[in-house]
Amino acid sequence: MTAQPALGTVLVTGGAGFIGCALSQQLADRAERWIVIDKLHPQVHPTADRPADLHAAAELVVGDVTDPAVWDAVLADVRPDVIVHLAAETGTAQSLHEATRHAEANVVGTTEMLDGLGRAGQVPPHFVLSSSRAVYGEGQWKRTDGTVYEPGQRSHAQFERGEWDFPDSTPLPSRAAVTIPAPTSVYGATKLAQEHIISAWAGAHDANLTILRLQNVYGPGQSLINSYTGIVSLFSQLAMDGGTIQIYEDGRITRDFVFIEDIASAFTAAILAGPTASVSRYDIGSGVGTTIHELANSIAEYHGAPAPTINGAYRDGDVRHAECSIEDSLAALDWKPEWDVTRGVAALQEWIAAQR
Repeated sequence: MTAQPALGTVLVTGGAGFIGCALSQQLADRAERWIVIDKLHPQVHPTADRPADLHAAAELVVGDVTDPAVWDAVLADVRPDVIVHLAAETGTAQSLHEATRHAEANVVGTTEMLDGLGRAGQVPPHFVLSSSRAVYGEGQWKRTDGTVYEPGQRSHAQFERGEWDFPDSTPLPSRAAVTIPAPTSVYGATKLAQEHIISAWAGAHDANLTILRLQNVYGPGQSLINSYTGIVSLFSQLAMDGGTIQIYEDGRITRDFVFIEDIASAFTAAILAGPTASVSRYDIGSGVGTTIHELANSIAEYHGAPAPTINGAYRDGDVRHAECSIEDSLAALDWKPEWDVTRGVAALQEWIAAQR
């Protein structure tokens, strides 16, 4: 039997959340120490108790990454070899109305981490950042004449006219090596800021940064009380109760839904591989786009709920199409997604039913 690679000390911010707990189950018992900093925000955690899904080997520090005292206390005892930065506010729509909250958690939380490292005289060799496909905004589209362009953000006036797509164009999957980031939400802007801030700090200190730009994550373990947790969970709970799922625009909004186990295994692969360049960027998704109408139909049929209704409503700042190419990630990381959306959604339904 081949021995598994040993890990040194790993510090995970936001590590008691959805992704952090799943990652701990894959990797925490292989580290010399697995330290988690998490404030256990009530929007995500129904109680302030240690999450049951957090691996027993994880050392939980309940604290806010925006608090310098938390960093001083942790770094007086911990010298991390790897920092996995998950801590963030993640509500895309919420960020347009609570911009300060998102900027404080995502931007100030990141700078406080780096300042704390500076005060402690520490330079971790490797940072792994949980970024988002939201940094791309609408990304690139291709006209019928073959030209590729960046259309930018859809306007309120377009929404009012029901012009959901850009004329005579089809969307292209995002790809870190090609697609220029142009976020259309405050959340996306703060995630891109995280990338730039850590990249600048790491470059000045000869550290390395791996950025994982995640698509729409779902699966067992996600918060069922957070209204911004994701539409897969929200649709599922509504259909379980016999409700009618309401679908925005014309139902053909596209997302790449990626199962939590595949996300955790991508982080595991990035951590075990170590840095491959001063800054590496990878798209992490299923590599397959699914329309919201397709998703809603499958969930409604699973529960025998009424057929979804397309209501023509919209959200300002929403992206029309979001899916990615994972070819570069497959080539560079010892990773590939194992869960398709049909199997993953079924597993989520079973888990939610068990929680109830």
